[in-house]
Amino acid sequence: MEIELLIIPEWIITVNPENQVLRHHALAVNNSRIVGILPASEAEKHYRPRKIVALPQHALLPGLVNAHTHAAMALLKGLADDLPLMDWLQNHIWPAEARWADAEFVHDGTQLAIAEMLRSGTTCFNDMYFFPEATAQAVDEAGIRACIGLIVIDFPTAWGSGPEEYLQKGLALHDQLLEKPLLTTALAPHAPYTVSDEPLKQLLHLACEMDIPVHMHVHETAFEVQQAQEQNGARPLERLNQLGLLDKHFLAVHMTQLSEDEIALLAQKGTHVIHCPESNLKLASGFCPAAQLLTAGVNVALGTDGNASNNDLDMLGEIRTAALIAKAVAQDASVVPAMQALRMATINAAKALGLEQEIGSLEVGKAADMIAINLGTLESQPLYDPVSHLVYCTSRDQVTHVWVAGRMLLENRSLTTLDETALIAKARQWRKKIGETP
Repeated sequence: MEIELLIIPEWIITVNPENQVLRHHALAVNNSRIVGILPASEAEKHYRPRKIVALPQHALLPGLVNAHTHAAMALLKGLADDLPLMDWLQNHIWPAEARWADAEFVHDGTQLAIAEMLRSGTTCFNDMYFFPEATAQAVDEAGIRACIGLIVIDFPTAWGSGPEEYLQKGLALHDQLLEKPLLTTALAPHAPYTVSDEPLKQLLHLACEMDIPVHMHVHETAFEVQQAQEQNGARPLERLNQLGLLDKHFLAVHMTQLSEDEIALLAQKGTHVIHCPESNLKLASGFCPAAQLLTAGVNVALGTDGNASNNDLDMLGEIRTAALIAKAVAQDASVVPAMQALRMATINAAKALGLEQEIGSLEVGKAADMIAINLGTLESQPLYDPVSHLVYCTSRDQVTHVWVAGRMLLENRSLTTLDETALIAKARQWRKKIGETP
């Protein structure tokens, strides 16, 4: 059988329902999809590939899915560090965005973010930012997969005058992207403290009608929860539940402040939790009780948050941090073992975005979104368990190859669709411009 591509790694980490780890197997790709996974000795007899990629020291695994980020904020990386969340937002980030965030800023920042994500093994990201049409353009040009957030916020910004205009523009973009197979959309109200009830009711109706996710920051800090109780007499999650938003469409990001009853409610409603451990640590927002959520049956996925509050988009680092923090918070070294942590950044994240039939694991029939990681380095020796090594001792510099829908976007650490030199030059231009702000 003639096919486009045959990859022969040392290990295939499938992240399938059985969590199979296959050694000395090959993966066959044709027409952007996985058409076979079989012993390498049989594959070379069965297939006539136009290209063979032999990776004798590598693990091949599903592309990582960054379930929450603000890609364009790559241009604000390091601008205002070591500050509490509301000070960081209100006195530094929002003023910078008010001055600089336009379509050009978003396109250039998103390109920079995509390059960083590809070089650290991310093949799909879920975004929330202004000028989403510019984000979509950058995604389309690079060939990565993304869920584009249709942002809604009560107050005016450079992108819109208020909820009505945000929704009008967002729905128009949704329709434009229907013919783009690598692009999906999610409704993206910013947070309970920036979006009022009426827009949220409208979003609920649209999410059900369009069958797309609703992506929102919720219970990010203790201050947010306390302020909501003082102003509304209810915790934000209670309010969202009363409005009917908590269901399988809803992605609740951060969730550092949760009671046992709220965890049970999330499990009952099928709500997804997006855990951003490194951003939460840097902003001292608190700890998401990931182990408790997983034990209760809640689907927990991982995200990096934006580059301005992390300050990287390294999902391998996020996986490791998530696994370690979960153990410390639960005071139990056995919780969130390596494979579960890896699932949070692959199939769990795909499920949160409604893409689990398409990506998130290496299985026949799924899209060929996958990455190769070199486990032959000195730092990876000796190797007893490749999954353990991927989670606890692998760095993003070991990601050598990335494919999205069978198309190679990173080859031996070199980007194939983006110009690294041009991206660096453009980022320096923005740093000079923003840094010279009086």
